[in-house]
Amino acid sequence: MIQEFQIRVLPEQAANEHNIKQYLHKEKGLDLNSTSHIRILKRSIDARQRTIYINLKVRVYINETPDDDTYQHTEYPNVENAPTAIVVGAGPGGLFAALRLIELGIRPIVVERGKNVHERRKDVARISRQHIVDPESNYSFGEGGAGAFSDGKLYTRSKKRGNINKILNVFCQHGASTNILIDAHPHIGTDRLPNVIENMRNTIIQCGGQVLFQTKMTGIITKGNHIEGITVIKQTCNDDFTYTNSEEQEIICPAVILATGHSARDVYRWLYNNNIEIEAKDIAVGVRLEHPAQIIDQIQYHRKEGKGKYLPTAEYSFVTQCNGRGVYSFCMCPGGTVVPAASGPEQIVVNGMSASLRNSPWSNSGMVVQLGINDIEAEEKSQTALSMMEFQEWLEKQCWIQGNYRQTAPAQRMVDFVNKKLSASLPKSSYQPGLITSPLHFWMPEFITSRLREGFKSFGKSSHGFLTNEAVMIGVETRTSSPVRIIRDPETLQHVRLQGLFPCGEGAGYAGGIVSAGIDGERCAEKVKEFLS
Repeated sequence: MIQEFQIRVLPEQAANEHNIKQYLHKEKGLDLNSTSHIRILKRSIDARQRTIYINLKVRVYINETPDDDTYQHTEYPNVENAPTAIVVGAGPGGLFAALRLIELGIRPIVVERGKNVHERRKDVARISRQHIVDPESNYSFGEGGAGAFSDGKLYTRSKKRGNINKILNVFCQHGASTNILIDAHPHIGTDRLPNVIENMRNTIIQCGGQVLFQTKMTGIITKGNHIEGITVIKQTCNDDFTYTNSEEQEIICPAVILATGHSARDVYRWLYNNNIEIEAKDIAVGVRLEHPAQIIDQIQYHRKEGKGKYLPTAEYSFVTQCNGRGVYSFCMCPGGTVVPAASGPEQIVVNGMSASLRNSPWSNSGMVVQLGINDIEAEEKSQTALSMMEFQEWLEKQCWIQGNYRQTAPAQRMVDFVNKKLSASLPKSSYQPGLITSPLHFWMPEFITSRLREGFKSFGKSSHGFLTNEAVMIGVETRTSSPVRIIRDPETLQHVRLQGLFPCGEGAGYAGGIVSAGIDGERCAEKVKEFLS
């Protein structure tokens, strides 16, 4: 017999199967000897009150042997001789698009400007050690996209866009822990996600697809209002970290999924200069805010000892309205690190990531302000589809100047920022290139800093201890989402004018994270199937 129960237990009771069995025996009258196995189906933490509970949905096997299928398996056929579609970009949108194309009997050719995910590690590490940013291999560009070296957070509110469980199950099939099917806020971890991504690539290749690394799209080939293919150059990285480019080549194909990510600014410029319809999109801009993890644990769990033995490192989520704009936490990384996420020269951009154990001494999140096109004072009041992107570029360069023309990030203690005071010193930080004290309140735009100040005061009132000089603000967080939207038809998902071009994922302005990008990739693949048919 198999039974399912919703139970509410203390953290120590949820810590292992034996304790859960004891609880079910006492509260539900189950016989311990006949209870052969317990499988946790869903898990969440309720820390709203002083006493913290773990909500569990469990499946109990009574004199039954549990099945081995803890996730749903997807069959991928051989498509070596099948019709072809091009996928530009090997981030989550592109990878899930390619896998879904294989499911549907279409051979994907994945074109990725950066290196494979393991080669990327060396270039990412060099940013911290040598302050050198490889413009083609960094935290944004390369296999896995910007999500490869993030927390691997898989929580999304995009429940109406597609099948979230399908995305999670595909991750499990390629090596992710099945805990992501259980936890309310699932995450893989930046230490484990690269292997999962590599396994996804291997599936694509084993099924007859093709993955071309260090191959940069330079243009789109069109005839009238139809796509005919793309032009690319093969890039070779030299010993001095410069690139040698091959002659431009053509890849001919009538269907192109464009999943280039939110930092492919050269692609946006090419589209704009070639009159392919794009529009400026609202973004959110601010800083990375880093606290000692112990402080966040104490605040969120309402107790001096913090998380203790049985609870995970605490998360938080804040949102408020300040002067007509949203101010909110973004991409919260409990037990994580702040990383240099620039994708080119003369930029400082910060982001956050966490390993699977989330055991760093610090916790961080983006603290950002919503911005619309009317907030940006463009030169001569003329605004274009690239205005938001150009504002990002301007702010990132100002940050680089403040950082002494290196990846040393300008920073300020939290209370000092609220009081418009230069910090005399800075706390220890996870940001490896180093911090330099800087008056963020002075050189960042007032329409951002004034709202951040009010937001911090509000968050400090609702969570006593959050507004503290033990926390440090690190500039700047600008890559929360794409600054443009590539306009597409909502029914066919094709560009409004170019048939066969399918703008996809976060870079196209239609997703906001790993899972939503994966869902959009699958949707685009399905529309490609219809188009080719």
